Amino acid sequence: MTELNLVDQVHVEHVHKRQFRYYNLMVIGAMCFASMGMGYSASIIGTTLAQPSFLHYFKLDTRSDALSLISTMNGLFQAGAFFGSIGINVVADKFGRKMSITIPCILVLISGACLAGSVNVGMFIAFRFFSGMGSWWLLGAVPVWMSEVTPPKNRGMLVDCHSAALLFGYVSASWVGAGFYFYRPAANNQWRAPLGFQCFPVFVALCFMYWLPESPRWLLQNDREEEARRVLLKLHDRDEADLELQQIRNQITVDNRLEQSWMSLLTKPSYRKRTYITVGLSFGIQMTGVLVINNYGPTIYASLGLDTSQQLVYQGGFNTLAFGCGILAIFVVDRFPRQKLMSIGTAVVLATLVIEAALVASYPPTATQNPHALKAALAMIYLYIAFAELLLDGTQYIYFSELWPNHLRAKGMTIAMATIALVNIMWLQVAPTAFANIGWKFYLCFIIPGYIFAVCCWIFFPDTRHLALEEIAAIFGDADEIYRAPLEATKISLDMAGKSEHSEDV
Repeated sequence: MTELNLVDQVHVEHVHKRQFRYYNLMVIGAMCFASMGMGYSASIIGTTLAQPSFLHYFKLDTRSDALSLISTMNGLFQAGAFFGSIGINVVADKFGRKMSITIPCILVLISGACLAGSVNVGMFIAFRFFSGMGSWWLLGAVPVWMSEVTPPKNRGMLVDCHSAALLFGYVSASWVGAGFYFYRPAANNQWRAPLGFQCFPVFVALCFMYWLPESPRWLLQNDREEEARRVLLKLHDRDEADLELQQIRNQITVDNRLEQSWMSLLTKPSYRKRTYITVGLSFGIQMTGVLVINNYGPTIYASLGLDTSQQLVYQGGFNTLAFGCGILAIFVVDRFPRQKLMSIGTAVVLATLVIEAALVASYPPTATQNPHALKAALAMIYLYIAFAELLLDGTQYIYFSELWPNHLRAKGMTIAMATIALVNIMWLQVAPTAFANIGWKFYLCFIIPGYIFAVCCWIFFPDTRHLALEEIAAIFGDADEIYRAPLEATKISLDMAGKSEHSEDV
């Protein structure tokens, strides 16, 4: 049997015999509480900024520097996100994937309580930083763990549960914020409770953490083979668990001989290509403006002539639609090539922004003068998020986690989350001023570079769908490194068997 045939046999056998178990669903579902906590804490600022009691308490309705303070609330959240993304690699590689989820859960829990209890604007802004750190740490750490405990043929569907849970957190934040707007206590502090509720999902995740499995890949990387075997036996049947254990073991043998430094991400061609793709994808999808439109949704609705209660209701509808489309995306993501799904998704969501910009530019934003134009503009915002969640949001996190080999996956996710955070610092910091001064022209900042990304994604990005994590390296020219160890192991086994037979004959 030739080496090529042996590689093909290992590849086909591994993919087609992999078993799916309900245990996979249970552990993914439990970890989704951490994802939900991230979504809630990231989204709650949208409805909080529309609460009259919040604006009055911090005097944001009268202060001359109100726009600057609101920008800082969002900007510091993203600054915290940048530092949180660094923790993904530092903690995940040294202390384990579970620990890299536990620490940010604690950060979100503590910062959520302090945000709800803030007594001045300085305290609120400071804990927005820590909330951003914990939230975005979770954003990257959870899909790393999920990708390493799920089978290739179902990985897209199961890891996309992370995105669906994020969106459920967004939905919850929107409707909780809207509900408390209509609750008028004597103390006029209804803005506090919605901020405090972000503690609940991460607390539940922390309660489950003891029973959730550690990544078998990380366990083997740290010479804990028996623990890894026990985890794999829970995830697959015995034959498949043994097969995956051998493949991971062989891969780690190779990993230990490979460069693992940050500098190697730029000096080694296959790693450099991954780095360029990761940065490009992070930058490109954020250039569609998805976080700006979510965080400043009430501001956008106000510019269309809606009052505060209508702004909150439409924001709730926006995130509810996003959640529904995120659920549908679970059943779509594995049916099409990853890069084509993201390229088409980018082009479609930008098309809705083009129409939105044209409507706002052509008609005054008042519901009484142009009711049909208002309805069309609102429809475009809703179509925007529908396509973004169906085609883009979950797919990007799956792609990030699949793109990198085991020994560099946490570093790769760190690069992705840090890039997203840096791009969002820029957009969220300038958005209030931009909406106030240039209005619809701000959309052009997303449309032009976004279409450039869509073309590049279609042409240059590879498809990683349905491939085992140890097999994706072949796309980047690492095939020899990935398969050399299994081939050598097979040859050694055959040689030993031949010698044994020869001894018996003698």
